[in-house]
Amino acid sequence: MTWIYAALVLAVVVFVATGFVGDKREYRDGAGNIRKTSSYSWRMNKKMFLALLPLLLIIGGCITSIPAGHTGVIVTFGRVEGKVLTEGIHGILPYQEVVLFDNRVQKRSFELEAFSSDIQQTNVTGSVNFTVTKSESQNLYQKVGVNYYDTVIYPRLLEDIKLVFSRYTAEGLIGNRTVLSDESCELIKKDLTAYAIEVVSVNIENIDFTDTFTDAVEAKQVAQQNKLTTETQQEAEIVVAKAEAERKVIAAQAEAERAKIAADAEAYAVKVKAEAEAEANRKLAESLTPDLIKYQEIMQWNGKLPEVVGGEDIFPIYGVGGNSSSGSQNAGGQSGQSQPENQPE
Repeated sequence: MTWIYAALVLAVVVFVATGFVGDKREYRDGAGNIRKTSSYSWRMNKKMFLALLPLLLIIGGCITSIPAGHTGVIVTFGRVEGKVLTEGIHGILPYQEVVLFDNRVQKRSFELEAFSSDIQQTNVTGSVNFTVTKSESQNLYQKVGVNYYDTVIYPRLLEDIKLVFSRYTAEGLIGNRTVLSDESCELIKKDLTAYAIEVVSVNIENIDFTDTFTDAVEAKQVAQQNKLTTETQQEAEIVVAKAEAERKVIAAQAEAERAKIAADAEAYAVKVKAEAEAEANRKLAESLTPDLIKYQEIMQWNGKLPEVVGGEDIFPIYGVGGNSSSGSQNAGGQSGQSQPENQPE
């Protein structure tokens, strides 16, 4: 509005200033000297059209252009109109003012301090992406103004992120940046719905802990890694021991099976041999006759008489056992003497 007043004042000044016209005259005084006089009078003239130039500025101010991705909020003597101007060229009244609102997705970075559920301090770095609803730009301007990020978004962003961080332990925060971002985004979306501000995303980019906590976490990780290595080695040794024990059991079972097979084979051989001998004895027994037995005795006799005759009374036979030839002669030469029977009956 100031420039309109300035243009009007300038137009009036130009109009008045160009209306004064100077009138110069020459005359001779009583001494005969030529003198000049000038006088000014105000009257309409062509120069007054210069006053239209400031008025053209006022006419130019009645045309406004809204760039892409923006909306224009119309303000008439401090009152916010109920509609907004979209992209393009629009005509407004000279006394109206247009406030541009950026409706594109905007990004703002932030840094804050938050505490975990176990009272560990963290320094959080991140960013928030948001946009303003076009049809509600005038309401946002009327309720908050153009500094809506500092007035509305940032305070609620701090509050919601701290609330989300307080739900997790320090160790739980380390690997859950995506979860933290999503939960923070959901909370701030609800808080900013009433202001026609749409939060697109909240990004937790970095979480820094104190040096003491970082050293403690590193020490714990090293201890867990050492424990895992020891457990892995123990499990490997157990597996090797089990494999060795199973191998020995398998070997013992194989040895026992081999011994059983060998024993079964030996027993079978003995059984077969015994059956064969029994069959042979049976057949031999069936084939024996008294004449055959006597024949075998005769065939196996070495020509010597026994020195002892067995029976109920055992007595020696004298003269027996000397020269076999003499014995044979006595046996053959004495026909009147009876010869003892030496064949068993």
